[in-house]
Amino acid sequence: MTASKNQGIENLTQFAMEVIRSSGEEALSYYGRGNPDVKFDEELVTKAELHLTEFFQDQLHTHFPDHKVFNSNQKNEGYTHEGKRYLWIYDALEGVANFQAGIPIWGSSLSLLENFWPILGMFYMPATGDFFHAQAGQKAFLGKKEIRVSVQENINDESLLLTYSRFHHYYHSTFPGKIRDLGCTTAHICYVAMGRAEAAVIANESYKDLAAARVIIEAAGGKICKMDGSEFLLDEYIDGQRIDDHLLVVAPDIYSQVRTYLQETS
Repeated sequence: MTASKNQGIENLTQFAMEVIRSSGEEALSYYGRGNPDVKFDEELVTKAELHLTEFFQDQLHTHFPDHKVFNSNQKNEGYTHEGKRYLWIYDALEGVANFQAGIPIWGSSLSLLENFWPILGMFYMPATGDFFHAQAGQKAFLGKKEIRVSVQENINDESLLLTYSRFHHYYHSTFPGKIRDLGCTTAHICYVAMGRAEAAVIANESYKDLAAARVIIEAAGGKICKMDGSEFLLDEYIDGQRIDDHLLVVAPDIYSQVRTYLQETS
């Protein structure tokens, strides 16, 4: 699916790059300012998310007033040639616990659908400057550098598996390498996309959480699949429902190896 000439993919991509970087700079004004007397400063996070979402919506309305913004009750209205065929999915803050605590692994994600087909996906980490982006069906990049999933054929003690915080409640692992939770699912997926990690196990996500990351990992040669290896269809969750399945993000060639090391608890 390609964008129309008057709102071509390059113009849309340029807008997306500029707005996600600008929103990231806005986010830095809140970064690390959580109340030290509480474990998680929900008030700070809510304030930041509301401001960033409003900032994005204002920018979108100025540049593309007919475009829509994703909400959790999204309905597929079918194919159209009108401006409303463009749907933006903006997640202001991912890795919120890190964000409020001053830990730099967090960011903002942005993706675009045209008639519910993915066009692009981006993830910007303002505290580190890392900017992952891809157009659907094209190459994936970290900044201007092309990235690909790991070409490592065998898992070893130097391999890296990224997981979520309750991973040990659900799996016994014999993974020979390092196992880490860095506190940000989209960062985990992007690290697999660039070959920094061999795989990531993710859980408790939604369409909004994975829309941008899906484009990036697929452009980098990886995939998001169910733990049994069967196909995972993200678009089935566009209505906002939570994704109950645990998912594996991995280079296809090493799926079987990674899965062998993970045994579900009874």
